[in-house]
Amino acid sequence: MNLETSLRISAAGMHAQSARLRVTSENLANAQSTAQTPDGEPYRRKTISFANALDRATGAELVQVRRYGQDRSPFELRFEPSHPAANDQGYVEYPNVSPLVELMDMREAQRSFEANLTAMQQAKGMLQRTLDLLR
Repeated sequence: MNLETSLRISAAGMHAQSARLRVTSENLANAQSTAQTPDGEPYRRKTISFANALDRATGAELVQVRRYGQDRSPFELRFEPSHPAANDQGYVEYPNVSPLVELMDMREAQRSFEANLTAMQQAKGMLQRTLDLLR
């Protein structure tokens, strides 16, 4: 594997993890968003999935975002009869977002991003040392 390929692989990993961070950030920001009306739905947790893609130019397997989706798990119900979005029984549907799960997902994405950044810095350092030797 040459240095260009390793840089492409790291860059693809960083791009995928930044997309994952955006999704988890959006989920966290909307963790308490309810519907405005009793018949409306609250925010539904978003998901992201990845796939391998062959880069024909380098022959390397790169990670890319396969698709964005929505979590179909049930909403949380809370008894709040005075809330504008309360149903006939006085229950309000809250998003199916668990802040703890989102924070763990965010931390994992951050660590993966940092690992790819470190690999990119190492490749850059090897390239720089090679250039220094040729001088």
